Amino acid sequence: MKDSQRFAALQSGYVAQQAQLWSAAFAGAKEPVVRPEPGDRRFASKEWQDSPYYSYLKQSYLLAARFLAELADAAELDAKSKERLQFAVKQWSDAMSPANFAATNPAVQRAALETNGESLTRGLANLIADTQKKRISQTDETAFEVGRNLALTPGDVVYENGLIQLIQYKAATSKVGAQVGIRPLVMVPPCINKYYILDLRPENSFVRYAVEQGHTVFMVSWKNVALADSAFGWDDYVELGVLKALRISKEISDSDRVNALGFCVGGTLLATALAVMAAKGEDLVESTTYLATMLDFEAPGQLGIFIDENAVAAREASIGKGGLLPGADLASTFNALRANDLVWPYVVNNYLLGGAPAAFDLLYWNADSTNLPGPMYCSYVRNTYLENKLRVPGAIESCGVPVDLGRVDRPAFILATREDHIVPWRAAFRSLGLLGGEKQFVLGASGHIAGIVNPAAGGKRSFWSSAGHSENPDHWLAQAKEERGSWWPRWSKWLEKFKGGMRESPTQTGSAQHPAIEPAPGRYVKQKASQA
Repeated sequence: MKDSQRFAALQSGYVAQQAQLWSAAFAGAKEPVVRPEPGDRRFASKEWQDSPYYSYLKQSYLLAARFLAELADAAELDAKSKERLQFAVKQWSDAMSPANFAATNPAVQRAALETNGESLTRGLANLIADTQKKRISQTDETAFEVGRNLALTPGDVVYENGLIQLIQYKAATSKVGAQVGIRPLVMVPPCINKYYILDLRPENSFVRYAVEQGHTVFMVSWKNVALADSAFGWDDYVELGVLKALRISKEISDSDRVNALGFCVGGTLLATALAVMAAKGEDLVESTTYLATMLDFEAPGQLGIFIDENAVAAREASIGKGGLLPGADLASTFNALRANDLVWPYVVNNYLLGGAPAAFDLLYWNADSTNLPGPMYCSYVRNTYLENKLRVPGAIESCGVPVDLGRVDRPAFILATREDHIVPWRAAFRSLGLLGGEKQFVLGASGHIAGIVNPAAGGKRSFWSSAGHSENPDHWLAQAKEERGSWWPRWSKWLEKFKGGMRESPTQTGSAQHPAIEPAPGRYVKQKASQA
């Protein structure tokens, strides 16, 4: 730190706070000197509040962690280096929490005494089991199975190639005269995760909701690629994945166009595919929906700290011409972004307390990782996170034509979530300035997954919308209106005008040219990354 006076001020302030805490502990003061941040569940046990020793230990740790964070904030570095330093300091500080060690966690000691050490024995067995799995168990994985109690919306696989299966879902009712929209809705999920995040259990299935709104829904199910598939590139995902799904869905539905939806990386692929179609003069899509999608990567959030020229070049040298990025690598990166939610609570519960994680569908899906082909991954990371070329007209080519997002002039519903740590909402907001055509931006509450999987019937959370426009996301939010409940009905109302009229529900999936291959959810989604 070049500014010695600032460093001295931070240091003296920290020493003074620690002295105040020491004095308060000796005096038996009940009012804490420092409190955990709202939502911090690490110190929930009563001993952290009631015991003078554990209360002091907790507060001393919190002061030290705050001091380290202040030092990182004050470091005179370029923006990216500072962001990396801040992330590293937080990772270390989180790891050093006294709650993470048996000797300094009162709940762990109490459990060990009450069970005569059995909790520690169970914890060691859990640790050995997770070491063999090479990951921390976050949920009871025996409680779920795709096709048994997840991904249950009825349908059939109606097309497949080496990269995708295309699922067509059956109409919500088989009654004679039931109506559906003429134009189908084609969903493109992220290829770095399994599609069933959009079709979990019936009560929180976005797919089921869309079907019940009178849409003929198609879903892209990406293959969990193996070494034999490791030559696939970004263009393959655009051509064999998105474009093929759009064309087959249109053909089966015998419609003039389709409505398309992309989620996360699926939205980035969808926008690229639409730019390819625009360059080739192909009129295939009526409307688009982008859920938690980044097209401008200028401010990509914490994921950006993992990416620089050296890191990308190293990946290109190892897997850029063939090879796999294991799904476990991606999963560990995403977990590290929220270590106090997705790492350390399970270390404490599983290994120190000897407990079993609860059954939770979102976390089961989170652990069901997906491999990526090296060429696809390297191309994606270089052109977006590293060089941010997708936003520049003609800076990259895909499927033999220049990509210009400004030529994508289809009406767009753009949904971001306010606490998203994967796609920061302000980054998603930038899509308004890139895409052509009529656009509507809606900001949901919560994060990257919980903000999307927010069933209409639950009435949970809220969302913000505005009839006004602004180039500044914070100005937009300041005048936006907050509404309670899910954003799903708002989206459904918007999409209603793009159905292309109504017709009688089809009695079966597929067509003569594309008959049903197997029932949904299909084979591809059941393939585990470790088995691929």
